[in-house]
Amino acid sequence: MTLTLDPGAVLPDDDASALLLGRVFDPAVGGPTVVAVVGDRLVDLGAVAPTVSQLLERDDPAALVRAVIDQEAARDEVSGDEATPTPTATPTTPAPSSWALADVLDATAAGRGDAVRLLAPIDLQAIKAAGVTFVSSMLERVVEERAAGDASLAVRMREKLADAVGGAIGSVVPGSEEAARVKAALLDEGMWSQYLEVGIGPDPEIFTKAPVLSAVGSGSPVGVLERSTWNNPEPELVLVTDSRGRPRGATLGNDVNLRDFEGRSALLLGKAKDNNASCALGPFIRLFDEGYSIEDARGTEIDLVVSDDAGYRMEGRNSVARISRPFEELIGAAIGRHHQYPDGLALFTGTLFSPTQDRDEPGLGFTHHPGDVVTISSPRLGSLVNTVGFSERAPEWTFGIAALMTNLAARGLLAGAAR
Repeated sequence: MTLTLDPGAVLPDDDASALLLGRVFDPAVGGPTVVAVVGDRLVDLGAVAPTVSQLLERDDPAALVRAVIDQEAARDEVSGDEATPTPTATPTTPAPSSWALADVLDATAAGRGDAVRLLAPIDLQAIKAAGVTFVSSMLERVVEERAAGDASLAVRMREKLADAVGGAIGSVVPGSEEAARVKAALLDEGMWSQYLEVGIGPDPEIFTKAPVLSAVGSGSPVGVLERSTWNNPEPELVLVTDSRGRPRGATLGNDVNLRDFEGRSALLLGKAKDNNASCALGPFIRLFDEGYSIEDARGTEIDLVVSDDAGYRMEGRNSVARISRPFEELIGAAIGRHHQYPDGLALFTGTLFSPTQDRDEPGLGFTHHPGDVVTISSPRLGSLVNTVGFSERAPEWTFGIAALMTNLAARGLLAGAAR
């Protein structure tokens, strides 16, 4: 399908009041630039911080971004009424670079390397993920395991597991005495699984989703391996924290997953999760402030649509409120005295959605076709839109940490950068 991106579809419904932080690649400087959404423009935040990671380390990143937005509003007021400028509307600093959001989105959708284009909104943060945080998707992981990655066996395994578990497991609090009793009962039935262990046991699953700087943004292709025959998108809320584990904002993520690989063995999790272009984030980080807090994020409803040129359409929803572990527990399992992340985290919080709808043949469930368009959206976070291709054919990831540091140094953005 031809990918189109327009501001009205990409931005949150309440974008006028949202503090939206992102990144673009600017060919003129040969590297990325941190930006804020200001009306219909993306405004350069390089004077505030050279990286998103460093900006989120500041005492009040939301206030810093708000100050830039207010400064731009004052500048617009002066340029719109130069005959009668007011002292409060007079800008005190030179105008930063800015780009029309519509132009950036058009260039991104077209894959233009010669124009400013959208990137994933994080940079130096470690990209981590919490797995098996919803009962429904937990049971589907057990199905994958029992089917040994063979989609044709999934229906029978799903029925067998439902008979053994029933509805009792849905209300179990992870790590509780009741969870321990459920574990004992399932062991007696021969139905215990490593996925049930992390789903209702005392310790959540936290794994590395992708290397630093490898995530793609809205409008870029996402990839699955050519030899995978059972794979799917995973629409998730992603929390972005600073180095102390303080949640600074949220964005949308696609934790692209190869069900056949992970189903064959949990030791293949890295191969199932971490491939070229297999992690998408965006479109922007919505910073937490008085108008959008972590409490608002807890109630996020995330919609998924997968469509293709042949008229296929699959829809799903991830209701974050139904998560089985609180955000604080997931963050605490990832970062703390036991493990530090000096540049912060982007933490996928898991998904309720797991596709069982048949696509090609009865009983084989869903798997991606090249050219699928995946749209992950939420009213207060906007839309993350990507086309699906093969990881082996996706653009090679070549701009890593060394390239970023070299570029920022050459642009003079590292000298005196505040932490």
